[in-house]
Amino acid sequence: MKKLTLSAEEEVVLEAKRIAARQKTTVSAMFARYVRGLGRRNGAKDEIPADSIAARATGFLKLPKGKTPRDVLTDAVLEKYEGRE
Repeated sequence: MKKLTLSAEEEVVLEAKRIAARQKTTVSAMFARYVRGLGRRNGAKDEIPADSIAARATGFLKLPKGKTPRDVLTDAVLEKYEGRE
């Protein structure tokens, strides 16, 4: 995972942190979901490479409604490394 530094007004940063806390997530996770959502609305496909472990495991678990396999993986990685930034 790559690190990205963003600049915003202090009020925006504080609001983002408050929203993330209410949603029990991180600002990084919110940003990732927002960008992926924009990509989907613009027609970008969220495909998993056919030779990946995730593709081979497809069908073993039922995904939460409205989540793609990549969403679940991203959430798991962010949860694992949360607070190590």
